[in-house]
Amino acid sequence: MTEWYDFLVAQHLRMNLMKPLRKKSAYEGNPVGLSKKACVEISENLDRHLASYVVMYMQYHKYHWLVEGPQFRDLHLFLQSHYEEVNLDMDAIAERITLLGRTPSTRLDTFQKKSYVDQESEDVMRIRDSLKFAMENETKICKQMRKTVKLCIEHDDFGTKQMIEGMLFKAEDRAHHLEHFLGEDSLVIGMIHEPSSVKEN
Repeated sequence: MTEWYDFLVAQHLRMNLMKPLRKKSAYEGNPVGLSKKACVEISENLDRHLASYVVMYMQYHKYHWLVEGPQFRDLHLFLQSHYEEVNLDMDAIAERITLLGRTPSTRLDTFQKKSYVDQESEDVMRIRDSLKFAMENETKICKQMRKTVKLCIEHDDFGTKQMIEGMLFKAEDRAHHLEHFLGEDSLVIGMIHEPSSVKEN
């Protein structure tokens, strides 16, 4: 009898523990005086940035793990600095969503659906192709973040605006540095091509 009672108590506790405290879509309020409309619209926008940053975090890891060739060490460390920077900004975005009274996404399938940047295939690609792909994604991030800045101005959310502007500057910097690695005078290209053939192709 005691074992059966213990089993029922354990089941009851397990079921109660699995009930959500609140739904992901719920608005909890905020301590900084922003309207509910502002918080809902801006947090949804930030959640798309969060999803895209998760994708970029894994993309930069992939490149960091798989890069080969004479520029291996420089690129290996360069890509590590990128995923470390993206990771810090990813965390700041999620924290800002909670400040706005919303819940950030946490599931991998949700990130894939919400991301506005693309994922490279699982195959091993040429590093120049991967860096070009990363630069194109950073360009998308820059464009989307400028839209977020405008949205924040509309809702007088100058805190989120300032945060996004800082992240925008870093995304632009990453894109610019990727562009440098893809330059026509890189070590490998210089050894196997004439400058004229690089410009033409």
